Amino acid sequence: MERLEKETAVYELLKQLEIPYEAIDHPAAMTIADCEEIDKKLGIQICKNLFLCNRQKTQFYLLMLPGEKPFKTKFLSSQIGSARLSFADAEHMEEYLNITPGSVSVMGLMNDKENHVQLLMDKEVAESEYVGCHPCVNTSSLKIKTKDLMEKFLPYTKHECVVVELPWEV
Repeated sequence: MERLEKETAVYELLKQLEIPYEAIDHPAAMTIADCEEIDKKLGIQICKNLFLCNRQKTQFYLLMLPGEKPFKTKFLSSQIGSARLSFADAEHMEEYLNITPGSVSVMGLMNDKENHVQLLMDKEVAESEYVGCHPCVNTSSLKIKTKDLMEKFLPYTKHECVVVELPWEV
C-alpha cells in the first residue's frame, strides 16, 4: 500500500521517539460510526477529535474525547475561558496540522511547530491505558499507550495537554 508522506512521517517519528504502536489499514473512516470495526480489531475506542476555534479565529483547540460522548460547547467554554467556540475551518486545519477533515488526529500536532493549537483531552481519554487515533490520514488507525503520548510525543512536539471534564448527559 502506498502511503502519503504525512502518514510515513508519523511512523518515522514514533520510531524515533521509541513509542510502540499497533497500526491497521482500512477503508476511509470519516466518522466515529465508521471506526466501530477498527475499534474491535485494535481492542480500543478511537477518540473523537474535534478541531475548534474561538469566534475571532485567534485561538485553536484540538479536543480528544470518547467517541460516543456528546459534545456541547458550553461545558468546554467555561473550563478553558473561551466563549463562543465553534468548529474551525479546513484551511486552518491544513495550515496548522497538515490534516484534512475526517483525518483529525493528535498526531497532527507534530506539524504545528509554532503552537497555534492547544490540545484539550477529556479526563476519560487522559486516564485510559491506550489512545486510538489516525496517523494524519483516515485510511489507517493507531493504538498507542496514553502514557507514551503524554510523556514522549507531546514533549517532543512542545505541546501541553489541558485535561477537561465533559459530561455524558447534555
